Amino acid sequence: MPPLIGISLCLDSSGRFRRERRYHYIDERYAFAVAEAGGVPAYLPIQQGPEEIVDRIDGLLIPGGDDLLPEVPYPEDVRFEATPSEQVDFDRALLARALARGIPVLGICYGMQILALHHRGTLLHHIPLDVPEAVAHQLPESEGRHPIRVEAGTLLEAAIGAHPEPVNSSHHQAVARAGEGLRVSARASDGLIEAIEGKGEHFCAGVQWHPERLSGAHRTGLFGAFVSSCRSRAVNAANG
Repeated sequence: MPPLIGISLCLDSSGRFRRERRYHYIDERYAFAVAEAGGVPAYLPIQQGPEEIVDRIDGLLIPGGDDLLPEVPYPEDVRFEATPSEQVDFDRALLARALARGIPVLGICYGMQILALHHRGTLLHHIPLDVPEAVAHQLPESEGRHPIRVEAGTLLEAAIGAHPEPVNSSHHQAVARAGEGLRVSARASDGLIEAIEGKGEHFCAGVQWHPERLSGAHRTGLFGAFVSSCRSRAVNAANG
């Protein structure tokens, strides 16, 4: 049986799509990438009992989303699109259960930041202000790319190679410190963290770019490694 991959959803609670309504939403390319890699994508809307949900899946993907708000005020001209607290709480509960059970985890953009926070890492909440010498990280969707430097001997290197193609970049927040039990597996040319991963035996990785929007190793390699790990865990669980 192909592994069942849970994909958490974003929540619009502010009426961006339609006034006085709340919507779950997600880019369809996440599910397509999971399916292409041999997994069965299953959307996970916000609901009660996130721990019970995780017990039924073979892998967890936390996708990109909106901003995580800083604890201290920023200048008024810095605009944040806040992720609803219900979504953050739900995603963090899913993640905690998945990690406790050794279920493979892949975090993308916001998902990578949630992964870092779970491990007591810290964030850059607005790169242009927090690291003014950094290169631009909010690039045009179609052609905006920048190179990354992949660390040798990492899970990421095994998935996408030592010298991957440049990545897309559409974020103004980033991971400042990976956190306990995590290692940095890729950086941008300015030193900003672009990928993190667990130090244990289970697949646990986060990337700041969007591999579901790319082709080649970024999509097939990373999603392939993730789904393969989910499949192996499912087989091992079935065999006791």
